[in-house]
Amino acid sequence: MSRSTAEAEARVKGGTFPAWRGKRYVTLAELPVRLGGFGLDLTWRVVLDEIVDPRCAERERRSAESGMGTLTLLSLTTPFLQLIDAEAWGFAGHDLVVVLTECDGSWWGLRAGDERVLSGLRPSYPGATDL
Repeated sequence: MSRSTAEAEARVKGGTFPAWRGKRYVTLAELPVRLGGFGLDLTWRVVLDEIVDPRCAERERRSAESGMGTLTLLSLTTPFLQLIDAEAWGFAGHDLVVVLTECDGSWWGLRAGDERVLSGLRPSYPGATDL
């Protein structure tokens, strides 16, 4: 690992939180909105291990191209669509600034280089670790 890569990794903070809040699943549609103004200006690329809805295929197609804006991502993500093993990368220009990882339909992981992103999510997700 190069020194600059190690330094970049050291600046990245993150944590996990349950994908379920009682009987309600926290969807990918919810998370960019919870990031506030920061999340609305990102370009997203999404990779899914399981295609469970036709919109999933459209998300992957757009991701393979140049990515998609947050509003496009939201339009392709229903509030009730549960993902299983998915990753969404949020870019500001060419810089990767946030990574959302859904694991096994049971928890979300979040990594970001900006502490303000994590601070904005803490109040919304009790039970989060290391946010």
